[in-house]
Amino acid sequence: MTTLNILMAQMNTLVGGFEVNTDKVIETLKRAESTCSAPLVVFPELTLSGYPPEDLLLRPSIEIRVAKALEQICNAMTGDGWIILGYPRRIAGALYNVAGVLHRGQVVAEYRKQCLPNYQVFDEKRYFQPGDAPCVVDIQGVKVALTVCEDIWEPAPTRQAAEAGAELMININSSPYHRGKRDERWRLVGERARSASLPIVYVNQVGGQDELVFDGGSFAVSAQGEVCAAAPNFDEGEYWLRAGCEAGGVTFSGLDVAPPLDELAATWHALVLGVRDYVNKNRFRGVVLGLSGGVDSALTLAVAVEALGPERVEAVMMPFRYTSQMSVEDAAEQSRTLGVKHKVISIEPMYESFMASLAEEFAGLAPDTTEENLQARCRGVVLMSISNKKGLLVLTTGNKSELAVGYSTLYGDMAGGFDVLKDVPKTLVYELCRYRNALGPCIPERVIERPPSAELRPDQKDQDSLPEYDVLDRILEMYVEQDCSASAIIAAGMVPEDVHRVLRLVDLNEYKRRQAPIGVRITQRGFGRDRRYPITSGWTLGD
Repeated sequence: MTTLNILMAQMNTLVGGFEVNTDKVIETLKRAESTCSAPLVVFPELTLSGYPPEDLLLRPSIEIRVAKALEQICNAMTGDGWIILGYPRRIAGALYNVAGVLHRGQVVAEYRKQCLPNYQVFDEKRYFQPGDAPCVVDIQGVKVALTVCEDIWEPAPTRQAAEAGAELMININSSPYHRGKRDERWRLVGERARSASLPIVYVNQVGGQDELVFDGGSFAVSAQGEVCAAAPNFDEGEYWLRAGCEAGGVTFSGLDVAPPLDELAATWHALVLGVRDYVNKNRFRGVVLGLSGGVDSALTLAVAVEALGPERVEAVMMPFRYTSQMSVEDAAEQSRTLGVKHKVISIEPMYESFMASLAEEFAGLAPDTTEENLQARCRGVVLMSISNKKGLLVLTTGNKSELAVGYSTLYGDMAGGFDVLKDVPKTLVYELCRYRNALGPCIPERVIERPPSAELRPDQKDQDSLPEYDVLDRILEMYVEQDCSASAIIAAGMVPEDVHRVLRLVDLNEYKRRQAPIGVRITQRGFGRDRRYPITSGWTLGD
């Protein structure tokens, strides 16, 4: 029996950071070779460039950078180790998404990704040409096939590899997280393995890249489709796996199946990782946010502290005449509980100054949402000024439900650099608050229990202008994430008046969403790369 000692390098790459990524590959190889004599070290898709590199792939220097990185890695290969990793490669004038095999200082084989995803957050057909052939490499007497990410979602590449005599498949990935993704991957890869009677090792990257979060969770599946080994989700690390290869097939050992995270825990980890990597990779000193005493800012603060530590987080309460004493007290209590720096800065003086300056313009006009928006914009000015002075990233606190229907103020509560809850519906906000409190004291209970309010006028409640959030979120899920029509949503039991009102608000507020900060994507259809609707449009409502 031949044994392959496979190291699944669940690596956190930096997009465009060729030097950083190359150094990590070399360091990982050295650690692997100090453990065994001839390891097979497997890295994620587009390891050298990071994923997704987007229009960096159009830069003419991309080929030079790739060639230099490969040369450095090859020069560092002094032992008998093998490397499989991803990179962009131009061949005969066409750019390909490649998985390369390196051994004894040489690139001994290259596979060109065949299935290029062009949906949701993916637009690989903008950059790459598809390959059309399998690649099977003899690695220590074992015939190993290569595929890249989307190739595993289509049957043809796996079938080609089996027909080419492969005994084991390595599938390298940069597969982003959304809720339910782990089960989806396990089921799909299991089907591919069973259909081709071919064991598969699936290696995924981990880390945050702008709005995307990659959750790792690398795993191995037997030829019968059974998950035999799995690395943890959301943890960068190196996970050893032994593949025993003999005439009867391949058996995996050496790595257990990591306990699965439930959906709330996985969502929490995704938010934390997304915030941590965005702040750190963009080299911010820390973050600042407006802590209103409401549930959204309370959850945002909790995520920020988990991601960065309390010493890098500042919370600012900005009360106005409509702010309740309860909100002031709850914001202060949560700040003390989490140990963050907490300031109270009243917006009353600046609001009055603005109103005095605008008195002539507003003369004879009744108060309306203009005055409410001015409050939010005063708060935005305060936070952005702190950001500029201290080098802190402003975290906005709006949730997906509010963003969908425009329940937010441009240049006010939307002012900032990163929206932690951008893809988190309001009902899920409450669930995550309770999840976090179950881990230890964090969010005051009455923040969760009280009716949600922006506190921009006396006795204001969100439900004064919106349906109940469980109704709103169900309508939004069907319209935004499932592309259901108004008639289909009504047929599912929603009240027609609610449906038409909500869909109208969604359609009207595309202009706001286009100006919103980015935020962590946790669903299959977030606002951003996933959903690209025109602002100016004659489209009929709800079709």
